[in-house]
Amino acid sequence: MNKPLAYLLLACCLTAPAAACAQVVYVPEEVHFQAPRVPDFVEFAGQTYRFDRPDLYERMDRELINFTYGHTNSTLMLKRAERIFRQIVPILKENGVPEDLKYLMAIESNLDPKAYSTAGAAGLWQFMKATGQQYGLEVGSEVDERYNIEKATVAACKYLKEAYAKYGDWMTVAASYNAGQGGISKRISDQRQKKAMDLFLPTETSRYMFRILTAKYFFEHPEDFGFHVTDTYPYLPPKETVTVSEPIPNLTDFAEEHGTTYFFLKEANLWLRSDKLTNKAAKTYRIIIPTTEYDGM
Repeated sequence: MNKPLAYLLLACCLTAPAAACAQVVYVPEEVHFQAPRVPDFVEFAGQTYRFDRPDLYERMDRELINFTYGHTNSTLMLKRAERIFRQIVPILKENGVPEDLKYLMAIESNLDPKAYSTAGAAGLWQFMKATGQQYGLEVGSEVDERYNIEKATVAACKYLKEAYAKYGDWMTVAASYNAGQGGISKRISDQRQKKAMDLFLPTETSRYMFRILTAKYFFEHPEDFGFHVTDTYPYLPPKETVTVSEPIPNLTDFAEEHGTTYFFLKEANLWLRSDKLTNKAAKTYRIIIPTTEYDGM
């Protein structure tokens, strides 16, 4: 605080009533971080996206500002990134999907494996019930594999590769993940374009593409946004998994039989949505058995 301002506040306290003086609060001087400038370009899934058109520049600038000042979500995403990306990236690679598509998943769920939207989308990849089932996920009252990180990522890869076979452009694939393939295909036909970046789209889908580009820039250069996260949530590989094909009448009993607790078992296996596994169809499930501390994700 500079001296003239300090003297002014002191004079106020000496001359004003006590109640008025109590309203004077000293706020230390701080450096208020600005959103980063729009970069010349961002590379995404083998494609270079430049922002040399006024509309592209403004759309990118909006998302840079949003990430900079959305402190809670931005900080939590940085803390979760190592844990989640370490599980997601190998599956993307195994399925021939560019690693950059992990940023689609990041903006879908803020990297929260428990994410559930008001529309009913669930898990990291935010599958709706019908779409999840369409791509091979079991979705029911006791088992909801939209919360199974491995299986949901495999399902997402199926969708992404199917869309890429149709559009041949990963950003258009990303837009279809938000707006649906039917909606994107109709606009491509109606507007006589080939890529989503050249389409006039609803605001949500238009922003979605630039949020993905911003997410990549954000995770690679968080300091440019004013974030300096040093402690991240670690990934601890599961110590044991068990395969079951029979019913589990009580998951608390099951957890104790395997040396853990109901809490840790459920946290490590978010796809188990009840306190039992009826399993009338005798399906085979792989259940993570955490140790004394939670290490399922």
